[in-house]
Amino acid sequence: MPDAEVFGLDNLSRPGSEKNRRLAAGDIRIIHGDIRVASDLESLPPADWVIDAAALPSVLAGVDNHSSSRQLVEHNLFGTVNVLEYCRRSHAGFILLSTSRVYAIRPLSELTLEIDGKRFVPRFSENKVAGISSGGVSEEFSTDAPVSLYGATKLASEVLALEYGDTFGIPVWINRCGVLAGAGQFGTAEQGIFSFWLHTWRAKRALRYIGFGGRGLQVRDAFHPEDLADLVLKQLRNSETKPRRICNVGGGIDQSMSLLELSEWCTDRFGPRQVVSDTQGRLFDIPWMVLDSTRARTEWNWQPRRSLCSILAEIADHAEKNPNWLEKTIG
Repeated sequence: MPDAEVFGLDNLSRPGSEKNRRLAAGDIRIIHGDIRVASDLESLPPADWVIDAAALPSVLAGVDNHSSSRQLVEHNLFGTVNVLEYCRRSHAGFILLSTSRVYAIRPLSELTLEIDGKRFVPRFSENKVAGISSGGVSEEFSTDAPVSLYGATKLASEVLALEYGDTFGIPVWINRCGVLAGAGQFGTAEQGIFSFWLHTWRAKRALRYIGFGGRGLQVRDAFHPEDLADLVLKQLRNSETKPRRICNVGGGIDQSMSLLELSEWCTDRFGPRQVVSDTQGRLFDIPWMVLDSTRARTEWNWQPRRSLCSILAEIADHAEKNPNWLEKTIG
C-alpha cells in the first residue's frame, strides 16, 4: 500500500523500544502514548484500520515478578477496549495480533508423546483431542481454562473484538500468532525463544533446558514478521465478507524445531557450549505447540515463505553485528 499514511502509538516503556522512533525515517509517525489511557487515543487522528500489536506478551506475565496481574489485564484487555472504542468512533477496521497461547493448557500438557530423534512428537493416532492432527493445532482446539492469565486476556480481547465488529459494523480480523522470529527482535525466553536462544548462546550467557526431563525436546514452530505482514496486507485490502474471522498464523510442522535441535544449530554457527538441565517444571509450559495454518491458506491464500533456517541465519548475522543486543533489550 504505497500511498498509505501510517502512524503508531507506543509508550516506549520496554527496554529497546526507543529504537521504534527510527521508523520516522520511513515516514511512519510515532506518537508517544499509552493504550491504557483512554485520553491518549482520543487525541489521535482518524484511521481506516488499526493493527493492535500492543501487549505484555509473555505467558508468565502477571506471575513473573516483572509485572503484576493487574498490569497485565490493564495492558492486554483494558487497552484493547480503548482501542476498540477508538475504532468505533472512527469506524476503523481492527486487526488483532493474538496468540497461540489462547489454547487450553491441560490437553496440550496431556498429549501422548514419543521421542523422535531429538524432539517430542505427538502420537496422533492415540490423541483423540479435537483440533490436533499431524498438521498441528487448529482453531478447533479447546480454549477452555486454564490458558494462563496472559492467554485469558488475549482470548477475552478476541471475544470483545468480534462483538464490537458485529455490533458497530466494523471489519475485524484476528490472527492467532505462533512464535515470531527475526533480526532485531526484543525477545525474552518466554516470548521470543529463537532470537533469545541465539543471542544468549553467542554471548555465552547461561541457558537451561527447563522441565520435560531437562533434555530440550520441547518443540515450537516459528515464522518471520515479513510473512505476518503479507497476511495483514491481504486483510487490509480485503473488501469481502469471510465466514471465519479467526486464523492461526505460524510456521507449521516444516518450520518447527526443538530446543535441542536449536542448540545443535547454534553449535554449528557459534561453537559448542554447555546447556544446564533443569528437570523442574515451570508454570504454563507445554511440551509441543505447532500451529496448523490451513485456514489462513484457504481463506487468505497465505503461507509462510521464509524457511526457519533462513530466519535463524538472519538472527545470527544480527547477533554478530550487535554483540551487546541483550544489554540493550533485556539488561
